[in-house]
Amino acid sequence: MPITLPRSLPAFDVLNKEGVMVMGLDTAGKQDIRPLKIGLLNLMPKKIQAENQFARLIGASPLQVDLRLIRMTEHQTKNTAAEHMAEFYKPFQDVKHEKFDGLIITGAPIEKLDFEDVTYWDEFKEILEWTQTNVHSTFGVCWGGMAMINYFHDVKKHLLPAKSFGCFRHDNLKSASPYLRGFSDDFVIPVSRWTEMKQEEVDAAGLITLLGSNETGPCLVEDKKHRALYIFNHFEYDSGTLKEEYDRDVANGTPINVPCNYYPDDDPTQNPLNRWRSHAHLLYGNWVSEIYLTTPFDQSLIGQASTDLRA
Repeated sequence: MPITLPRSLPAFDVLNKEGVMVMGLDTAGKQDIRPLKIGLLNLMPKKIQAENQFARLIGASPLQVDLRLIRMTEHQTKNTAAEHMAEFYKPFQDVKHEKFDGLIITGAPIEKLDFEDVTYWDEFKEILEWTQTNVHSTFGVCWGGMAMINYFHDVKKHLLPAKSFGCFRHDNLKSASPYLRGFSDDFVIPVSRWTEMKQEEVDAAGLITLLGSNETGPCLVEDKKHRALYIFNHFEYDSGTLKEEYDRDVANGTPINVPCNYYPDDDPTQNPLNRWRSHAHLLYGNWVSEIYLTTPFDQSLIGQASTDLRA
C-alpha cells in the first residue's frame, strides 16, 4: 500500500520516480480502509529535503500512510519558501485537537543551545505533553530525540569536544525487539552532531537502549512509558547528505574533519557509498508495522491507557 501525499508536494514526484508507492489524496479517499495518520513535525531548515527523506522511509511500508506536515506555530523558517509552508504545513495549534497514530519529530540545528534557550521551547513542551493524549507512538530524531528524553526523564545532553561526524559502526543490542526485525548484528549509521547522551545516564533513567556504538554511545532508545523511540543519529540521511554538510563547512571556512568511514579510502574526491539504506527502511518499516499492530481502529481511543491490540 502507498503513502498518500498531495500531488503538488515535491516529495510526490521524487518518490514516484524512485519507485515508492505514492497515492494522491483524491485517490486515497476512495479506498474503504483507514490509513495510518502520521505527522511530521519538521524542525529542519531545509524542509523539502527532510520531507523527502522521511516520506521515503515510511512510504516503503505495505500499509497506507496519510502523512501530515506540521510546523511550530510562531517560528518562521528562513530557508523554505513561504508559499510551500502555507500550502503544505499546518501550525501545531491548528492540529492539536486531532489524533495521530504516529508522530516524527525531526532534528534541528540548535543542539549547542540549552533547551530552555530555544525560542519555541515552551510550545515544544506543550507538544510533548500533547503526544501523551493524542499520539499513539512518537519517534524523536537527533535533537528531537534528545529534547524528548531530557523533558520526560531529565537525561542531559553533553557538548562534545569535536563534532561526531561520519558513518560509525553500531551494535544490535536487543535483537528480539520488534523494532529491529531483520537487523544485522552490526552496521553503520550516519552521525552528525556536536552533543551526546551518556549511556550510564540513559540506563539510570530505566530506558532500553536498542542500538549503540562504542564510539558514539547510545543511538536508539525505547521509552515504553511514553510510547516513544529516541534516535540520536541519522538513518534518514540521503547518500549525499554528509557530503553536503562537509562541502558547506569547507566553503565557509569552518574547521571540519572529513566524515569518517564515508568516502572510499576517506577520500572526499570520490563518491560516497550508502551502506545504511537497508537498515533505515527496516527500522522505519518496523515502526510503522508496530503502530499498525497496536493502534486502535477508533482514533478517538488513541492516547488512552492500554490501547495495545496485542495485549
